[in-house]
Amino acid sequence: MSELAVVIEVSMTDDIPSQGTDRLSWRVIAAYGAPGIGAGYMYLLIGLYIMKFSTDVLLIAPAVMGTIFGVSRVWDAISDPLIGYLSDRSKHRIGRRRFWLLVSILPVSIAFVMVFSPPQSLGSTALIAWMAVGVIGFYSAMTIFIVPHMSLGAELTPNYHERSRLYGLRHVAFTVGSILALVSMDILIDAESISAENVRTVAFELSVLAAIVTGVLITYAVIMLRERADFQGRVNESPFGAFKDVWQNPHARLVLIVTFIEYIGSSVIAILTLYVAQYVVGRPELAVFIILAYMIPSTISVPMWIPLSRKFGKIRLWMFSMILTGLSFGGMFVLPFIELESRVLVIFVLAVFAGLSAGCGGTIAPSIQSDIIDYDEYMTGERKEGSYFAAFNFAQKSAIGIMILVTGWVLQISGFVPNQEQSMTVQVSIVFLYGMMPLIAYTIGVILFTRFTLDEKRHGEIRAVLDQRALEG
Repeated sequence: MSELAVVIEVSMTDDIPSQGTDRLSWRVIAAYGAPGIGAGYMYLLIGLYIMKFSTDVLLIAPAVMGTIFGVSRVWDAISDPLIGYLSDRSKHRIGRRRFWLLVSILPVSIAFVMVFSPPQSLGSTALIAWMAVGVIGFYSAMTIFIVPHMSLGAELTPNYHERSRLYGLRHVAFTVGSILALVSMDILIDAESISAENVRTVAFELSVLAAIVTGVLITYAVIMLRERADFQGRVNESPFGAFKDVWQNPHARLVLIVTFIEYIGSSVIAILTLYVAQYVVGRPELAVFIILAYMIPSTISVPMWIPLSRKFGKIRLWMFSMILTGLSFGGMFVLPFIELESRVLVIFVLAVFAGLSAGCGGTIAPSIQSDIIDYDEYMTGERKEGSYFAAFNFAQKSAIGIMILVTGWVLQISGFVPNQEQSMTVQVSIVFLYGMMPLIAYTIGVILFTRFTLDEKRHGEIRAVLDQRALEG
């Protein structure tokens, strides 16, 4: 074996703990979480501002933008499974996941800048086409990053609770990026008061800066992280066989259904927050602070949820977060029916509780999903994290696409007119999507999730068998 090959082999296995290891090093956790800052920034700025940017600055009809997002989810039916399977099947000297992280840098950067920089010379049809390519391209490029990145997290530790710590700090990184996106959004909203041309200029400058920083953070993760060489090549020869295994895994099937239902309820929250602040609460200048009231508890509560998951169990805690999320947003349905002066207090208080539940869900959900992948290895002998996280990612994005499509058409049909005071019909339509849909969806999700049985005891039994197989192999 050449000296270079030895270095590569060591670099792929160093710092990866066994089942009995208590903790990952902070160096590993920081490197894994770092790209989340850039991804969180991009996702939130697209999710929160692109609809408003399109309707209020570019003057594209909301139904058209809703349709674009819906079409992007149809494309995800192809791109998500494809990237997940290719990530599982890849063999590269730097690792099957880090290779794809590097590949993602250029398309993510180009697509993100494209969405926020349509040329002013474009006619209406060309502008719609530009935004369609940009939006669909961005989410496709993000799949190239997100699926391998989530998959790598599942490989870094087999420990039941250490996974919660790893993904919890990843959630913090994403939230930090999201808070930075809020700052940018506030800058863009201020720019709207000057002129549409000023918004376009500022949006372009911010998007270029974000693309550069995100590329640097992804590169840092690739350099600092390691992968397990023994996981490469352990996947079904057929992509259809791989995803058949995912669906036939009873734990995965249940979580896929619950995840889809959850996101049917929650996906419009990011899109409609600006609309709620401006057209229901009547205080558009408070939009950033309302979102911060959600994000700050989401971030600072993570260290609380990790020990609580050890005490009460990850399954119970995830169910609790669903209940709290549903009740928090469900309460916002009353906003149009109470005094205008009271609406600010109500939305801020409910946003804090919703943020607490988001911190729990962002910490626990991917940890449980990683445990499900261990069950698949127990049953099939394969390691196909990419296929699993592609399926989970697709469930989320399908629900988001459906609800963005629905939101665009609901705004259009209810009589929404940009930058004007809205009728009660429009306000009720907005808060029904914003409040009642999450309450209904999360209630159904909790009921279904009571059937989930892959708890800590069962996972420990599975890990014992897998560790024994590794020793014998």
